[in-house]
Amino acid sequence: MLDWNLPWEGGCRCGQVRLRISAPPLLTMACHCTGCQRMTASAFSLSAAIPSEGFSVTKGEPVIGGLHGAPRHYFCPYCMSWMFTRPEGIDWFVNVRATMLDDPSWFTPFIETWTSEKLPWATTSAVHSFEKLPSFNEYGELTAEYAKQAKKPAPPPAGSPS
Repeated sequence: MLDWNLPWEGGCRCGQVRLRISAPPLLTMACHCTGCQRMTASAFSLSAAIPSEGFSVTKGEPVIGGLHGAPRHYFCPYCMSWMFTRPEGIDWFVNVRATMLDDPSWFTPFIETWTSEKLPWATTSAVHSFEKLPSFNEYGELTAEYAKQAKKPAPPPAGSPS
């Protein structure tokens, strides 16, 4: 865990909701589905799958938004930033929107999903691409490969608070 320079802090655009990450990501992703395109007003959403025990909201109370169904998308109630998603029935990880981290500069999507719905010009540097989602059986291999190859955040400069 030390090579990930944890913990990480993050928050919404207005700062009313803050979060803390204390476990390294299982996987990083770009999702090209039309739902993510509409919720981000962009070509795709970026997320890091964080083990649930390594994720906490430290300030504020996020609210459920998006489609209000499964999965549960959480937003800041004031600025409406889409912060994270908890997939229904999969309690062992939280998909944190990577751009909610105070320093997302290390983030690179390892997989991209729903390329069948991607905008023709949208490209990422993802190592693996899937027309929809990987099969459930593929996630074990993908997370093991990600753990070996993942780009990790640079350590803070000497003398800076950690």
